[in-house]
Amino acid sequence: MRASRRSGSSLGRAFVKSAFSAAALSAALAVSSAAAATSSYTLFESGQVRPLALSPNGKLLFAVNTPDGHLEIFAIHGGNLVHRGSVPVGLEPVAVAARSDTEVWVINHLSDSVSVVKVAPGGYGGAVVRTLLVGDEPRDVVFAGPGRARAFITAAHRGQNIPFDPQLTTPGVGRADVWVFDANHLGSSLGGDPLTIVTLFSDTPRALAVTPDGKRVYAAAFHSGNRTTIVPELVVPDGGEDAGGVPGPNTNAEGVPAPEVGLLVKHDGAHWRDVLGRTWDEEVRFSLPDKDVFVIDATASPPAQLAGPAGFYASVGTILFNMAVNPKSGKVYVSNTEARNDLRFEGPGVHAGESLRGHLHEARIAVLSAGGVATRHLNKHIDYDAPPAPLPSAVNDKSLSQPLGMAVSKNGKKLYVAAFGSSKIGVLDTAALENDTFAPSAADHIALSGGGPTGMVLDDARDRLFALTRFDNAISVVNTATRQEIAHVPMHNPEPPAIVEGRPFLYDARFTSSNGESACGSCHVFADFDSLAWDLGNPDGSVLNNPSPIVPIDPSFEPIFGTDPLLGADPDFHPMKGPMTTQSLRGMENHGPMHWRGDRTGGNDEASSQPEDGTFDEAAAFKKFNGAFVDLLGRSAQLSDEEMQKFTDFILQITYPPNPIRTLDNTLTARQQAGRDFFRSVTVVPNGACGACHVVDLDANPSEGVFRGFFGADGRSSNDAEPQVVKVPHLRNVYQKIGMFGTSAPSGSVPPDPFLGEQVRGFGLFHDGSIPDLFKFCSGFDAGPLNPVGIPHDAAGEQAKRDMEEYQLAFESNLAPIVGQQVTLDAMNGATVGARIDLLMERADAGECDLVAKGRFWRQDTGFLYLGQGEFAANRQSLPPIPDALLRIIVSATSSVLTYTCVPPGNGERIGVDRDLDGFLDGDEVASGSDPADPDSTP
Repeated sequence: MRASRRSGSSLGRAFVKSAFSAAALSAALAVSSAAAATSSYTLFESGQVRPLALSPNGKLLFAVNTPDGHLEIFAIHGGNLVHRGSVPVGLEPVAVAARSDTEVWVINHLSDSVSVVKVAPGGYGGAVVRTLLVGDEPRDVVFAGPGRARAFITAAHRGQNIPFDPQLTTPGVGRADVWVFDANHLGSSLGGDPLTIVTLFSDTPRALAVTPDGKRVYAAAFHSGNRTTIVPELVVPDGGEDAGGVPGPNTNAEGVPAPEVGLLVKHDGAHWRDVLGRTWDEEVRFSLPDKDVFVIDATASPPAQLAGPAGFYASVGTILFNMAVNPKSGKVYVSNTEARNDLRFEGPGVHAGESLRGHLHEARIAVLSAGGVATRHLNKHIDYDAPPAPLPSAVNDKSLSQPLGMAVSKNGKKLYVAAFGSSKIGVLDTAALENDTFAPSAADHIALSGGGPTGMVLDDARDRLFALTRFDNAISVVNTATRQEIAHVPMHNPEPPAIVEGRPFLYDARFTSSNGESACGSCHVFADFDSLAWDLGNPDGSVLNNPSPIVPIDPSFEPIFGTDPLLGADPDFHPMKGPMTTQSLRGMENHGPMHWRGDRTGGNDEASSQPEDGTFDEAAAFKKFNGAFVDLLGRSAQLSDEEMQKFTDFILQITYPPNPIRTLDNTLTARQQAGRDFFRSVTVVPNGACGACHVVDLDANPSEGVFRGFFGADGRSSNDAEPQVVKVPHLRNVYQKIGMFGTSAPSGSVPPDPFLGEQVRGFGLFHDGSIPDLFKFCSGFDAGPLNPVGIPHDAAGEQAKRDMEEYQLAFESNLAPIVGQQVTLDAMNGATVGARIDLLMERADAGECDLVAKGRFWRQDTGFLYLGQGEFAANRQSLPPIPDALLRIIVSATSSVLTYTCVPPGNGERIGVDRDLDGFLDGDEVASGSDPADPDSTP
């Protein structure tokens, strides 16, 4: 490395004089390696949005390497790809856009950041020269406006880097932001100075698109909803359909009465109606405008959403994935799925006469034009009433599942669609699509060998299409003239084989359903949820024993309440469970049985004990979902034991991202701390304090390694004074469920709401999504005749509930808030970014993250791993650790640039100094001519 040859300079001498011995460095890295042995990769399963981009001159292809945190650069030679370089960026990059041949912007989903990359001549590497800090979980970026010099970036309306109050407890607030930067003048503050932040009236946003003239930007909501919501069980008449309550059947096939439940309703443009067509307008205290795609004037100063009806399109779809603009007509194509949660029941549908088996989210393309919204079902050939057929089948072959990225040919006549769940590219005639005269045909599909295409770019001049396949983290090269894949180029993938092998079972609708449209990922979008409730009871099913341990009555209250923790409630699982919201598949390890009721459980197979027996065996619980492949997805047979094991091994690795509400130093505000104290110590139910059920123990079950800890749940169930006994839910993701305000049901001492107007979500908290906010959830524990030990009805009690609301929004999670955060140090900004670097080091010293620094250091691509006590190790064995202060001085004096990033504990060695974990440091490999991204290539 050049630094070692310049030891004659004053800086070089200082570097050497600061040194530990090489042996000390080896020992330090050995300790880091041992700590990382079982956790060198953390799986977040972030959804890619714009994974590929071409340079304006068409000579380079840029690709996000999401699992590896890199921007990959390929040269295009004769229509084929030659890898030129890799640039480390942030955690979980999901989108890339080329502003010029030498400047590329990368969106880092987990780091809440944007990496501005300067590309080296010829694409032979490059470096991050600026890191912009934006809102939580940014997803996409485009350039538009005058000279296309304005960068537009989607992000959630929350996060530690936002300059505003997100108003998490305020009704009627938009939860989607578009950050706009002047790309020529990014500002001198820590995270950059946006021209404006445009807030849109929807939930979290995802995709962006630009008109050919650059004057308009389209921004799409992600979970936009479909005008469905829940009527709370408390206001639905008991007694079933005959009494004006839940539509029948009201017993299962064996005649066992179903529990009383809430009721799904959908707005038809005039009224809220249930499946029988009955109106429930008085029972819904808000409206859902269902604004889905927004139109922004990119030339305005500052950019802003167009006023009035011209500023949005409504009812485009339920889950909106991506957008593309026809360069000739200007029409906008929106890939989406439309949820059919207005239908009911899994299973064969014998007793009820109906079932939504195989009919979950319909794959669609919506066409937006001056005439409005036209939706096109990509799989209109499917007969959803047909029984599941064995594979292969002609119906399956014609289907396209979960359409993501799109590209339009230069002449505007062809639309290419990445069917993520089908491992194909669909080719559609745009005129036939717009007129709805197309006929689904396997002849119009291009099969890809890698699986799971997320996005693509077209190279019309060479008759080439490049598609990123997420299943195997590679790029397919397609000849568009012959419609054949002609090459498949892998990128370095740090994911363990179990993750790669298990991922397809979540998404691959060709394999997991008979009709080729339905997959687990249809509702569990990118292993998370779809923000909806579904009535997936099975009237043909039987009552199942509930073996779950129940949180006991506090012994001091046994004289009042007795010893039965259920207070006489029936614990068993009736197959007709009623509407329940889709749960995330993140963070299931070490949290016991699954489903809201815990009815996917190993507790009926063996005695239960922590950490891995019976009810607390997460692998056994997850395998109980195998029946859903037949009863829900419409497959003709369950997965084999080997296949289900692979699925299990993959799914239990997915973890939650850090909480974006909690401060980066992991402290609580005064109100959050007061809420936490009340939550954990003040009795509110016969079981004790809130924390008696919602257990918080960051080190629970240490044998679980990186998955240790309880975050609001320990796998037990409790009595919530509801018709059904439910598992105590964790609270790591309640901040994601903000946006539905207004209920017709009282909660403790709090009366029903008046009509609260437009909201962005139709479902909130609780198992059925019927509780709109945390204050009302906490009010359910108010003192009353049935709960004399509850929260008092006075000013102190109300304040305690407000404080607990603040605390639960900032709830503890598997990873500390600092994980993912990053900042770039250059020769000029040391005073600006110094405090943030200090914070990153402080949290690393506290064990909350590993800290790495990557970039151009002394004109060499270099990586550093923070060893603690103010010392960094370089990625060259011959170089000694260097003190933090000296590292910063060298960056300033040599016009170097380093990006500091806090990464998950155990990931530091891989991300910082040994990319392929082959035991040879990256710098040593480059110097010797071996490949630091190939464990089979060593010095």
